[in-house]
Amino acid sequence: MRLKKVASVLLMAAMSISLLAGCGSEGEQGSGSKENGGSESGVLKIGGIGPVTGSAAVYGEAVKNGAELAVKEINEAGGINGVPIEFNYQDDENDAEKAVNAYNTLKDWGMQMLLGTVTSGPCVAVAEVAQADNMYMLTPSGTAVECVTYDNAFRVCFSDPMQGIESAKYIGENNLATKVAAIYDSSDVYSTGIYNAFAEEAENQNFELVAAEAFTAESKSDFSVQLQKAKDAGAELVFLPFYYSEASLVLKQAAGMNYSPIFFGCDGMDGILAVEGFDANLANELIFLSPFTPTSDDEMIQKFVGDFESAYNGTPNQFAADAYDGIYAIKAAAEQAKITSDMSASDICEAMKTAMTAITIDGVTAKSLTWEASGEPSKEPMVVKIANGNYAVVE
Repeated sequence: MRLKKVASVLLMAAMSISLLAGCGSEGEQGSGSKENGGSESGVLKIGGIGPVTGSAAVYGEAVKNGAELAVKEINEAGGINGVPIEFNYQDDENDAEKAVNAYNTLKDWGMQMLLGTVTSGPCVAVAEVAQADNMYMLTPSGTAVECVTYDNAFRVCFSDPMQGIESAKYIGENNLATKVAAIYDSSDVYSTGIYNAFAEEAENQNFELVAAEAFTAESKSDFSVQLQKAKDAGAELVFLPFYYSEASLVLKQAAGMNYSPIFFGCDGMDGILAVEGFDANLANELIFLSPFTPTSDDEMIQKFVGDFESAYNGTPNQFAADAYDGIYAIKAAAEQAKITSDMSASDICEAMKTAMTAITIDGVTAKSLTWEASGEPSKEPMVVKIANGNYAVVE
C-alpha cells in the first residue's frame, strides 16, 4: 500500500511539472525551436550537410565556405524578408549513415530547410528521411537521379545522366578520339549513373567505346589493370566519371606506364590540383565538365572569387559556387513564398515547392537560373581544361 501511495505522489508531481512546462513560453523549449519546427528565436534555421573530413573533404569544405559567404552577405543586407539566417553545417564524412545522423542532429536543432547533402550516396539516404518529414532540401552537388526523386528536393548542379550524355556529345562532336575507354566505380551511384548515360550516348557518336573497366570502393588504389586494358585496346581518350582523389592516382599510374591518352572527366575532377602530394603537371590537358571556373572574366564571378579568397585564403571551386548559388536560390524562393521564421519545416516545404518553380536568379554557375518541378535546374555545362596548373574554360 505504501508503495502505491509513493507511486501516486510521484505521478502527480510529474504531471504538475509537465503542466508547468507547458505554461512556459515556447522559446524556453531549447535552441529556440518549437515542436512543429518553427523558430521562436527570430531566425530562419538552414542546415547543411557534407564531408569536412575524409577523402571528399575538399568538396564539403568548399560547400560549407560558399554557403557561409552567401549567408553572411544576405544577413548583412537584411536577411530573408527581414529575418536573419542561422546556418548550421554538419560533417557526414561522405558516409550515408553518418549523413542521416547529421540530418537528425540538425532536425533536433530546429532546422527548417536543408542545403545538402554534398555527395550523391549520402544525399540519396538523406532524401528518404527528408521526404518522410516533408523537409525542403536543395543539394548543391548531389548529382544522382535519386537525389531529387521526391517533390521536396531540388538541386543546383547537373544530374549524372546529363553529365554522361554531354561528355559523349562533346567528345564525338569535337572529334577528340576514335577509340575511347572508360574507367568507372561500379560501387558508386554517381560514377555508374554518369557512365551508363555516357555508354548509351556513345552509340550515337562517331567514336568506339573499346574498353569499359570497373573498380569498387575496395579496389580504388591500383588502376594498372584497367589502364593496361585501355592501352592495349588502343584508346586515345579515357573517360573518368569519378572523383579527383582516385583520378589523381589514375594519372600518376598512367604516367608510370608511359600511357598518355586524353583524360576526360566530370565535375568530380574539380579539386584535383589541391590533392596533397600530387604533381599538378600530370593533370595538364585534363578536360572535364563543370558549371564554374574561377578564371572567368564575368564580373559577378570575379567578385565572388575575390570575396571568397579574402575570407578563406583559397580559390573557390564549383562546389563552393553551387553552394553560394544554392543559398541565394533559397533566399529568392523564401521571399517569393513569404516564408516567416515561425513557420514549421513542413509548411515551409509546401510553400517552397511552388516558389522554386517561379524564381529566376543570376548566379555564379549560370545566368537566368530556373528550376523545374522535377527539381532539376536549367543550366548548361562549361568545358574546362587544366593548363599550366590552372583551370581554363574551353570555348
